[in-house]
Amino acid sequence: VQLQASGGGTVQAGGSQRLSCAASGRTFNRYAIAWFRQAPGKEREFVATTRWTGGLKYYADPVKDRFTISSDTAKNTVYLQMNSLKPEDTAVYYCAATQAYYSFSYLSPYPYEYDYWGQGTQVTVSS
Repeated sequence: VQLQASGGGTVQAGGSQRLSCAASGRTFNRYAIAWFRQAPGKEREFVATTRWTGGLKYYADPVKDRFTISSDTAKNTVYLQMNSLKPEDTAVYYCAATQAYYSFSYLSPYPYEYDYWGQGTQVTVSS
């Protein structure tokens, strides 16, 4: 499994950015894909997750109503649309994949339950 995150950059507070996570290496129909982020000196934290096939989604409270996670199975890509960005959103953003809990109506927010990780893309929000 390969995950390639892209789309990071520098944006002003209040602006928008869209991250992409291109997936390859297998069929992902029974996977969930998540975005995590890690700011300097802080632990990696959950941002959002979705089933590869869509439907069930889950967001962290700090990004709820500002970020939207979506999947395009035809393009083998999961997106994170980030609006109303704040300086505290500055971090390296990682995408990750897991098959855990697929048979349940549950999506995990815990990094240790994700088996595959992309390399990360830097998002910097200037004030």
